[in-house]
Amino acid sequence: MELAVFREYLPAYARAALATLGIAALGIVLATAVGLVTAVVQYAQVPVARRVAAVYVELSRNTPLVVQLFFLYYGLPKVGLVWGSGTCAVVGLGFLGGSYMAEAFRSGLDAVEPAQTQSALALGFGPALALRHVVAPQAVALATPAFTANVIFLIKETSVVSIVAYPDLVYVAKDYIGTDYNTAEALFLLVVFYLLIVLPVSLGAAALERRVRRAGFGA
Repeated sequence: MELAVFREYLPAYARAALATLGIAALGIVLATAVGLVTAVVQYAQVPVARRVAAVYVELSRNTPLVVQLFFLYYGLPKVGLVWGSGTCAVVGLGFLGGSYMAEAFRSGLDAVEPAQTQSALALGFGPALALRHVVAPQAVALATPAFTANVIFLIKETSVVSIVAYPDLVYVAKDYIGTDYNTAEALFLLVVFYLLIVLPVSLGAAALERRVRRAGFGA
């Protein structure tokens, strides 16, 4: 491996890392929002919406992200809906991650003892207030390990979005390998930059899990 190659490639990898972080952040936000709504709908057992949510979870969890991205990028234009590669990447990550987030949040809600809700209702709380002030804080703490694992999972899943021509880290690495044939340098930088992104998130997730356990939840 040559140092001159590293110096030449570093600016492009830095830009690609920022693009990867941006798409991951937007995808995680969308996945969290979708997961919260889906989990609450299932927990509250809303008649029709609960079945729709269950179908969504099964469809999302049992199809690969590659297939979902192909459908968004190449399939939707057939019906007149054309999205850019960035939009497809965000929607794809949100669609896939939403189902995993939903299961994480639902497991946290289900883990809270029913007596907690019953006690809140007996004290005069309505169902919505009981969920917001009594059940949700405990459920969030219980769901934190699964939530943080899903965040890391979605960051790593950004490695797939290069198939729709989004200029992420993998896209840049493949481009340099195909044009310059500096495979070792390109792959080494790819590993280094993913470590720089994922490792701090992993350490922060571990610290967050320890923090919520101090409150007596999530143990």
